[in-house]
Amino acid sequence: MPKTVLEEVRAYDTNSIVALAGHPIHAMMVSFPIALVIATLGCDVFYWWGADPFWARAGLWASGFAFWLGVAASLAGTAELLLVEGIRKRVASWMHAIAGVMLVSIAGANWGLRLYDHENILPVGLMMSALGSVFVGIAGWHGGKLVFDHGIGLMVSNDD
Repeated sequence: MPKTVLEEVRAYDTNSIVALAGHPIHAMMVSFPIALVIATLGCDVFYWWGADPFWARAGLWASGFAFWLGVAASLAGTAELLLVEGIRKRVASWMHAIAGVMLVSIAGANWGLRLYDHENILPVGLMMSALGSVFVGIAGWHGGKLVFDHGIGLMVSNDD
């Protein structure tokens, strides 16, 4: 019979090492690169529809910040993965990490393409933005599994 989430949390220590007041920093940081990857796709679609150079510049900034904030969130997540046994023992953690590395790599390549020529982003930049958005979903799915199925990041008191 499958364990409940609370039984699974108690089986291995899943307390966050990289945390602020008990709240995992990785979970707080990931919203920024997620939003910026999606914003980059939006900028590309608007640039495709209207050819306004503003959207090309906005896509350059969004993709750059998506990459660098993704690197920062990845460092916090990697520290958690390697330092906390309860996280390290779960397959979903490794799947989330692989998807996250792919996402940050795509964001970096997308930003690099725009640094080279920020107004020449069609069609490759648009396709990379779409691929990055797909990987946001994949990484988010596995991250959600860690929280909802495995209880990672939950603060469980002994009184519960």
